[in-house]
Amino acid sequence: MITHALFVRLEAKPGKEQAVADFLIAGLELTNREATTPIWFALKLSPTTFGIFDAFANDEDRQAHLHGSMADALMARAGELLASPPSIEPIEVLAMKNQLA
Repeated sequence: MITHALFVRLEAKPGKEQAVADFLIAGLELTNREATTPIWFALKLSPTTFGIFDAFANDEDRQAHLHGSMADALMARAGELLASPPSIEPIEVLAMKNQLA
């Protein structure tokens, strides 16, 4: 059962919008390697604002993701791509529906 999540807001530096989008698209491969990250979305919220939503079975899995390869890759490139540090918000999942279209 999914009970924990994260929402990460990313604000691209001027001129780095496409680089942030490309980084997030490539990030799917990294998160696919994380067995304890069953749900992961890369989002474009506005022309310069991006987000990541991911969800986990428990806090241990969420913490593992925060110290995993995707998080490491993001932090390694944050200064180059982002106007400010990522905003990382832990979330408690109250209910969910997961049905593929």
